[in-house]
Amino acid sequence: MTTTVEVVQRRALRVLTATQVLGAAGVAIGLAVSTLVAAALSGSGAVGGLAQTAAVLGAAVFALPAARLATRRGRRPALVLGYGAGALGAALAALAAVLGTWWLLLGALVLFGAASSANLAARYAGTDLAHPRRRARSLAVVVWAATLGAVAGPNLADPAGRAAARFGLPVAAGPYLLAAVLFGLAALVVLRFLRPDPLRVARSVMPVTPAHCAGGVGDTRGAGAVWRALPTTGRLALGGITLCHMAMVGLMSMTPVHMDHAGSSLRVVGVVISLHVAAMYAASPLFGWLADRLGRLPVLAIGSALVVAAAGVAGMAPAHDAPQLAIGLGLLGLGWSAGLVAGSALLTEAVPVADRPAAQGLSDLCMNVGGAVGGVVAGVVVTAWSYAALGLLVGFTALPMLVACLFTTLRRTR
Repeated sequence: MTTTVEVVQRRALRVLTATQVLGAAGVAIGLAVSTLVAAALSGSGAVGGLAQTAAVLGAAVFALPAARLATRRGRRPALVLGYGAGALGAALAALAAVLGTWWLLLGALVLFGAASSANLAARYAGTDLAHPRRRARSLAVVVWAATLGAVAGPNLADPAGRAAARFGLPVAAGPYLLAAVLFGLAALVVLRFLRPDPLRVARSVMPVTPAHCAGGVGDTRGAGAVWRALPTTGRLALGGITLCHMAMVGLMSMTPVHMDHAGSSLRVVGVVISLHVAAMYAASPLFGWLADRLGRLPVLAIGSALVVAAAGVAGMAPAHDAPQLAIGLGLLGLGWSAGLVAGSALLTEAVPVADRPAAQGLSDLCMNVGGAVGGVVAGVVVTAWSYAALGLLVGFTALPMLVACLFTTLRRTR
């Protein structure tokens, strides 16, 4: 039986890494153009800002229904639904560009966000059959695969736009059509190759409820009931994931604005953000290995400490100091990676296998809502005070999580 599980796990990881590349590329294309397209169609910068919010909202809204579907039917139907809904949203976004209708674009981007939610959920699918000593590394491999898509996606937007123009379509429609194709391919890969379903296999070979879990979460309860059913370590993991993501979105979204005040070129801003994205994904295997060797809580503490350090380094950087901002954003990306990998592994182990999709869905819901809140609060803080004030706020927000992780780790070692 162990050999069969290992074979299914290796196959699942290959399929999930392939879909991560496709899905991340599609999501990155949308992120690269949506703000500009929404602003151009509406003639309003405020509407342009709503484009990213609509996509994040879609990812958050989709998280719990997808988790319930995974609980009832397995990972494969939930991932296919996510990528399929994302493909439909991308196609509708292309139609909005053709019609010149900004409100249709915003609605389409809510559906588009379902693909982002599926990409996040795929990391958990990589842990269903993983050996406990390699669970964090398996999760990290799936996260790492997104690096290729996240880097390639924005670079594909311009060729896609030129291709659309050759067929008489608006340039803005091209990137969305390409994203629809990528999401469609991801759905087909999951539908065809994610067999047998890793979650269903996990339930058949691991039916025993862990002794440390205080009751089941179930698949019909709301988010509040799922939270109340989580043990302390599960709540700590969920808080760490949400906090690291909120901090990442807040600081990252305002850094280009801060640099623009000093007249930094788009090329310099692009380099800083690219280094940040590379740190987010490329280091995930390292943090997966550390989480398996040192434990989930110590690496979650490392992630919180990196976020605090990033807030200090970036927050104290003058707007013209691109190297210091790059270091700060690099540390921020590393903190996000450590928090996501260790927190996700810790949350997975905190609940019985039958209840994992519900807890994981709540995690993705909180993560996306936290990102949206982080972006809004960051904009208000920078507008009302300064980028340095934002760094100070992020640092002090992350400190309690660092203390909680250290305290829990020390208590466990006694």
